[in-house]
Amino acid sequence: MPNASKSNKPAAGKTTRSAIADVVAREYTIHMHKRVHGVAFKKRAPRAIKEIRDFAQKAMGTKDVRLDPQLNKKVWESGVKGVPYRLRVRISRKRNDEEGAKEKLYSYVQAVNVKNPKGLQTAVVEDA
Repeated sequence: MPNASKSNKPAAGKTTRSAIADVVAREYTIHMHKRVHGVAFKKRAPRAIKEIRDFAQKAMGTKDVRLDPQLNKKVWESGVKGVPYRLRVRISRKRNDEEGAKEKLYSYVQAVNVKNPKGLQTAVVEDA
């Protein structure tokens, strides 16, 4: 018998939070080493790109995730098996102004150059 209290509708007096108003940019450190652990050498960089995409999807709550070409270069810098241990990225949630777009928002992921990304916290940044 299904539990009646678990419904998708908000409780009385509560509203669901919309991400539409939240056009924001944040910097995250993604621990790539743990995300590609145990992956075959020839599949490490492609898997890292997929993991970055999944991370951005979860962090920003958007299905549409676009990756900067420089981010791709950064991941592939040391070849297919030399994925960086940690990666500092800036994820910007932006409005989708295209005609007939399925999603109202999209996330744009860029690499951030830092000497050592270890220990850096998530930070909200002003988008330029």
